[in-house]
Formats: sequence, C-alpha cells, structure tokens
Amino acid sequence: MNSGSGGTGVFGRRLMLGGTAGIALAAAGLSAGRAWGDTPFHENPFTLGVASGDPWPDGVVLWTRLAPQPLAPDGTGGMPPSAVDVQWEVARDDRFRSVVRRGQARAVPELAHSVHVEVSGLQPDRHYYYRFRAGGVLSPVGRTRTAPPPTSRPKELDFAFVSCQAWFEGFYTAYRHLAEEDVDLVLHLGDYIYENAIDAMGGVRNVPVAAELRPEPMNLVQYRNRHALHRFDPDLIAAHQAHPFALVWDDHEVEDNWAGDKSKADNEPDQDPAVFRERAAAAFQAYYEHLPLRLPNKPNGFEARMYRRLRYGRMATFHILDTRLFRDDQPCGDGTRSGCDERLTPGRTILGPEQEQWLYNGLGRSDTTWNMISQQIPVTQVDTDPGPGQAFVMDFWDGYVDARRRLFKQLTDRSVSNPVVLTGDMHRHLAANLKQDFDDPGSPTLGVEFVGSSISTTKDGMDLDPSGAKLLAANDHIKFTNFQRGYVRCSLTREQCRADFRVLPYVTTPGAPVSTRTSYVTEAGHPGLQQA
Repeated sequence: MNSGSGGTGVFGRRLMLGGTAGIALAAAGLSAGRAWGDTPFHENPFTLGVASGDPWPDGVVLWTRLAPQPLAPDGTGGMPPSAVDVQWEVARDDRFRSVVRRGQARAVPELAHSVHVEVSGLQPDRHYYYRFRAGGVLSPVGRTRTAPPPTSRPKELDFAFVSCQAWFEGFYTAYRHLAEEDVDLVLHLGDYIYENAIDAMGGVRNVPVAAELRPEPMNLVQYRNRHALHRFDPDLIAAHQAHPFALVWDDHEVEDNWAGDKSKADNEPDQDPAVFRERAAAAFQAYYEHLPLRLPNKPNGFEARMYRRLRYGRMATFHILDTRLFRDDQPCGDGTRSGCDERLTPGRTILGPEQEQWLYNGLGRSDTTWNMISQQIPVTQVDTDPGPGQAFVMDFWDGYVDARRRLFKQLTDRSVSNPVVLTGDMHRHLAANLKQDFDDPGSPTLGVEFVGSSISTTKDGMDLDPSGAKLLAANDHIKFTNFQRGYVRCSLTREQCRADFRVLPYVTTPGAPVSTRTSYVTEAGHPGLQQA
C-alpha cells in the first residue's frame, strides 16, 4: 500500500526523509526489519513504524506496535497470544554511537502488542533519536525533540497542526511534506481515523480491501484494524518518525458527531445507550494502542482523560482540550439550524464542568507569552447564511453559546495573555478574529482562531468553494478561508504568532506539491489578524 508520493514503502527497504528532517529510517546502514541474528519473526514486525509524543523538558513517550501482518482480520496484527520483550534505545545521534537511555518493555496482546515507553532523564530542547528491537529485528529510527526548560525564553517555536485524514478519500501526501518541515511539534486535533464503511477498492486509493476491513467498526477488533489501515501508510509513518506528536480525538475516532455517552442513533426509541458506551470504549482503547500517548491518557472502559497541557518554556502553553467526551448533546437534533433557542440555554457545556474549570485555572495561572487553545471544532461564530437571517452548525461551539460566553469572560477577567485557538474538523483553512460580540463588528477582539484544513478528507477541494464564499459574506470576523487539503505551520516569537496555510492542489492522486496559500499574523498584546 504505497502512497506513491515520494516514499519507498515500509517493507525491507531504506527510506530517507529529505529536507531539514534528514532522517535515515535505518541506523548504521541497516534497513528496517533486518534481523540481528536468529529471530522468531519471519516478517518485519515494525510495519506501522515508530512514533514519539507529548514532549516534556526531560523526556517523551515512545511508541511502536508489533504487527508483522498489520491487517490480519482477527486484529492481532499477526502476533501470537503471548507477551514479547521489546528493547528500546535513545541516542544523541542517528547511528547510536552515543546512547543515553535504554531499557526493555513488554508488548502484550491485551494492548495489541503496542509499546508506550515514557523516557525521562533527557536534556531539554534538543533532538534525540530512538529505535526498538524485538525478536532480533531492528525497527526504523525515529527522531524526536524535548521541550525547553519551563523558565527559559526561547527565541522561536515552530509547530504544525493537522486533522481529518480519511484514508479512502485521499493520499497522505501532505504528511510527506510535513515530515520535511523543520518543526518542533505536530498537533493532531482529531479524526485520525474515519469509521465510514469502505468500498472494495479503498476509495481513491484503488487497492483491494479485504471484506473484513470494510464495514463500519463496532468492536475492538474492527477498530484495531481501522487504525492499522490508516497507519499502514509510508507518508504518515514518515511524519511520525520525523517529529513528536501531541494528539487528541474528535468524533470519527468513534462515530460521526457523538456527544458524551450519546450516539447519533440514541434518539431512536429502540437504541440502548449502553451499546454506544461499549462501542466507544473499544474505540478509545484502539486509539490508545496506536498512538504515542502517556499512561494518564490510557482509557478505562468508557472513562478517559485526553485533556492536558504542554509547556514550551516561557513562550507558549498548549491547552489541549477534549470537546467530545464531556459535552451536552447537540441542540435541536444536530445539523445546521436557524432559530434554535436550545443552543442559547444557560449552563450548556461542551467541555464538562471539570475540564472547564481546569482550563480556566490553567489560563489564569499561565505565565507564557502565548496561550494556544488546541481543540476540535470552531469556537468562532460561523453563520452559514449570508442573507438577513442566521444559521449555525449545532455541533460547533455555536450550539453551546453559553459555554463560549463563559470562556470569553474568563479570557477577559483573568487577563489571559495572547489566546490563540487552534482548530480542526471543518476540512477547510480559516482565519478569524474572536469577538466579544460577533454580531457587533466594532466590539473588542479577544484573540484569534486558526482552523486547519484536512489532510485528505473531502478529496481535492478548491481554493474558494461556494460554502466558503458564503462564510466570508456572512461573517465580518472571518478574514480568510480555503477549501484545499493541507495543514497549518505556525511560528511563535515573543512579538508575533504567524500561521502559514499550506495547501496541496490534489490528493486523489499521489505526488502533489505543497505551497503556502497565505499567511496571517497576530501581534503579542494586540489581538487581531493581519495578513503577512
């Protein structure tokens, strides 16, 4: 399943990342999967690559999953029902001449033979290289980077954010380009997989998909296979090997537009809510098994805590939110609605009381220049009707108006320093000012929001689609939108936050180039968008 966008595939061949990443995926001249001596593996067990995540000043979490047959119908990845010892190493150089940490972990069948190693004792603000070995087989080499010391004042912080990667609607060419970007962190804001049924030829991929992998997933085996299908791509593997990720889920990791413990089908009289909770618990576990997440993010059935913070010196705090698990149900039956009074009901929540207070306390205590609120769905008002009326998407913060009002009040009352909201979900690029009163263009601007387009969802798109034109006509505070696929690259200094909206002309065939469609900045101490 080679995406054809510049990589060489994941089996037994040397894969190089060019540009500033410059990482060999094999150390000391060894190709990924080459054995050291005798091995019980007859195939490469590292078909899904390696990854790192959630950098702290003294360490990161390292991930891999042993899966010599990643798309095995029974969800085992071709592994036996027994634990396997996995060795890991972290070094200052990609040939591992200077190893600084090493150890051993157990890959157990209960977690799909995934490994999550929380490495500590590293130096802050520097690159490291890591690899695994299992059964005598050496994994590809990944590169990661630790965060700067909490009290340091970095001159610059570069990161990117991504979302929405329906495997069957487009090639992951954007990830190949992202692997070559010089960034310290990649934020994934949700929809890492899509639960939709898949046709026999994998949509635009045009590769045969086994019948067992096609239906909408409902249980743990099916969710494991859906993750493996999305992960089994050399461009996505390359991006994970090049940069540490910080990830949080949205809806399609479970089911479109789920809310709390409610499925979209819960309005049907014969629907048992316990059935959805069981399904979601399976989805949560498969999500954890396939991504570089720390132990506090490991779900316990339907209980999970994905919201957390990452600090990058005195430059930025990333407040990573979960807008799915703790929200009230969408008002007025979901969808796009006009005249929905339920969305205005006092006390409605999209974060839940505990997460909401956690966010407010963290924003109030923050002493960093920038406060990046990383989450899933648009905070800004998104009126979809350019006429005299208004219509809003009930799944967005527009369906939870009092929750947005409370957030904006906290930003003002606590004098939060330079809030910037980072958002996915919309399958479009968008830049907007956050207004105290969106219906009054003259009201104070409290911050800005950058929305990133999808990696592949909704196929090729176009520069300005009809829906985007309506958004610009109906919302004075929305300054830019684009409906092509891509990601957002950001650069923070003590003076400004810059967002480069990176786009690809097509994703339904491989090999597309990438370019910057436009850039916007907001200056520290002066909230509001300016085109760069």
